[in-house]
Amino acid sequence: MQIQINTDHNVKGGDLLRQHIEGLLNDSLSNFKDEITRVEVHISDENSHKGGDDDLRCTMEARIRGLQPIAVTHHAENIDVAIAGAADRITRSVRKTVEKRREIS
Repeated sequence: MQIQINTDHNVKGGDLLRQHIEGLLNDSLSNFKDEITRVEVHISDENSHKGGDDDLRCTMEARIRGLQPIAVTHHAENIDVAIAGAADRITRSVRKTVEKRREIS
């Protein structure tokens, strides 16, 4: 499973952020690692110049072999909460999709 991380110019990426996200996704999606080809993570600060509540956004898109990509978004007051929320949502969505496909097969 390949993990690609993108940040806008208002969010400082780096090795620590990359390691945190990769560790979180590798743990939470470990049961599906053979079926997921790639996860793209996009982090942005929607109101960087203004500040405000829930202005940090984390969008994750999982690509599962043979299926359409699944995308989720989570808004929060800080990067860690936005990432954790999106990771939780993508894990639930992937689990539901993969289990549904396994039932059909």
